Amino acid sequence: MHIKRVTLTSKKNWWMVEMDEEEDKRPNLSANSFSSSEETAVSSYQAVSQPFADVDPGSPQSVSPASTSHVFHPPDRHPSVIFSFPTPTSYSAPPNPTANLAPFAYGSTSELFKCIVKKPEVVQLEINGDMHSNATDVTTQFLAELRVYTTVSRHRNIVGFLGSLEGVGMVLEYVEGRTLLDVVQARPELTKEKKIDYHNQLIDGLAHLHSFGLSHGDLSLLNVYSTAASDTVKILDFGRSVAANSFFNAPSAEPTDPFAFFTRSKSQKHHHLNPRPDKVEQIHLGTRPFTAPEIIRGECQDAILADAYSFGVILVCIDRCELVDCDPDEQSRDIVPAHFIEGCPVFGERIVAYLQRWDKRRRILKEDQIAVKAWWDD
Repeated sequence: MHIKRVTLTSKKNWWMVEMDEEEDKRPNLSANSFSSSEETAVSSYQAVSQPFADVDPGSPQSVSPASTSHVFHPPDRHPSVIFSFPTPTSYSAPPNPTANLAPFAYGSTSELFKCIVKKPEVVQLEINGDMHSNATDVTTQFLAELRVYTTVSRHRNIVGFLGSLEGVGMVLEYVEGRTLLDVVQARPELTKEKKIDYHNQLIDGLAHLHSFGLSHGDLSLLNVYSTAASDTVKILDFGRSVAANSFFNAPSAEPTDPFAFFTRSKSQKHHHLNPRPDKVEQIHLGTRPFTAPEIIRGECQDAILADAYSFGVILVCIDRCELVDCDPDEQSRDIVPAHFIEGCPVFGERIVAYLQRWDKRRRILKEDQIAVKAWWDD
């Protein structure tokens, strides 16, 4: 037995290992290893290509006598390259980014806002003398997430994008609340009105996202938050998003290279995104049991309809006020478990429509929102 390929995922301490029965000679990749540490990246300057340094990587180094401080230049196959100087204009803050945010404190000349700084984290693993890294996967996820935040217009049910920090990462709205998993498992159980409210907010946010031709790619109870102050739904974590007009590779296929998006401008000494759209994207297995059957089979043709399946399973959890599960083998064959429908008095018929085979499945449409009957209507 020999390890054919190791794929480190963005989830901490999770990786996939593929075994090969035949021994083969593999080149040692240690010289091209990646690190999220500045010290490692700087000390290995001669071992990796530095596309943004003032010195051409192919020429001998020349150190300016006027400068003794070290400037960090990320390796060209490290996700931090996305946020290197100068950060692409498309990743800058949108107009008036704090318009819908409330300050948590005031200074004499300033307003203070809470936010989240999302920074790429690279993990390395040595197996059989070879260094393996999740840098490719992390870069893919950050590019996918940035595409959503810089393409989709602001919406109350999608977490806000506040811009990028040069050399660090992206800045997102701080959501003070709890996951939808915490919500459905809390007691007392949700009222019918509250279930419908969550249903309507999810439809509103997802339909808005889909209207821009982008999927979420990993919808689950953990990627949806409910704010503490107003029970406003916030959809987040778009690292597995793909464009609806792309061709899709199966999860088991060789990962596409996200660094191909970057080209080097020798005249300006900075990177920029290749304007030619890459029409081939890889679909990834999401979180069980929310992953659509066609993705499990490696046959996804419509990523937005795959989101609709995930939404259907979320509705099961909301209606039953619990996390549900099913047999992955049955799920891959488009078999809807009976317990997914039983005990769902509010969304039973809708759930069936969202859990159909992909070519018969209902899309997420804003007109499917349900009117909530208020107490004054009695």
